[in-house]
Amino acid sequence: MSGGKLVLTVTPNPAVDVTYTVAGIEQGSSHRVPTPLCRAGGKGLNVSRVARQQGVATLAVATAGGASGAQLRRDLEASGIPHRLVPVAAETRRTLALVDTVSGLTSIFNEAGPALSGAEWAALAAAVVDGLEGVRPDGSPTHDAGARPGVLVGSGSLPEGAPADFYPGLVALAHNAGVPAVIDTSGAGILSAARAGADLLKPNHHELMDAMGGTDLIAAAGKLMGLGARRVLVSVGEEGMLAFEAGRPGHLQARLPAPLAGNPTGAGDAAVAAAAVALAGGTTDLREILRLAASWGAAAVLMPGAGEISPRHAELAAQLIITDH
Repeated sequence: MSGGKLVLTVTPNPAVDVTYTVAGIEQGSSHRVPTPLCRAGGKGLNVSRVARQQGVATLAVATAGGASGAQLRRDLEASGIPHRLVPVAAETRRTLALVDTVSGLTSIFNEAGPALSGAEWAALAAAVVDGLEGVRPDGSPTHDAGARPGVLVGSGSLPEGAPADFYPGLVALAHNAGVPAVIDTSGAGILSAARAGADLLKPNHHELMDAMGGTDLIAAAGKLMGLGARRVLVSVGEEGMLAFEAGRPGHLQARLPAPLAGNPTGAGDAAVAAAAVALAGGTTDLREILRLAASWGAAAVLMPGAGEISPRHAELAAQLIITDH
């Protein structure tokens, strides 16, 4: 992969994702299910997985602890995803997804992430700096020769006790290295990342409303840009995706002619991967970023688990209806 294309992801609260597919869930009853899909997860790791699937160089930085952390490491190694895992004392969390093929609904159960020590947070930040510089402390390269970071992606929730300035710190590190910062998180983290000047924020409709405390999505996105965010992509379910850019009047909407049935668990992460790949490649046109993000997000719905997209993504991109508002 040529220089400037690498997608560097940071996942401060990774998980081992366990996905069960169930042909109808009856509350209070027993269910016989196929062997679940188990893989290293967490939003940033999903972004790296999608990017690598699409032939884009990536480096995933995350934490790992305990037996589940060892399982996470083994999966990353088996998947061939370049990574740097910071050892932590606490056990890496698990998440559980129940995909009901009868109702078409997916239920998610997310364990809370374990608290990290001050030294562990410092080690994670140091790993990010190494990734941006392209070297480890011993001088060895952190990623494929010839590939330099073209974007920094910070994704996911933060564990209890996390530094309030963690995501703003990532934005600052990215900008100091001369690369854009993409942040996908919720709550106060969205606001702090906006104030830090994130190049792109990717909340869904509910995350945006919860963070801004209002009912007007358009106004809420505008407030994020007023705080300092450069671009905002918002997933709005069957209505597709909205895109906003500071200094650009109105917004864009991308949607398919009809909604897709499937597992939406990794759709947001696939959209983030698309936006990151676009920015890493030098694309700044909002319409093109939106088209790629919406099509990859839709293509993720067609796959059984988070972290991959259907080969139909190009077909879906051609079907998108993009309108100016």
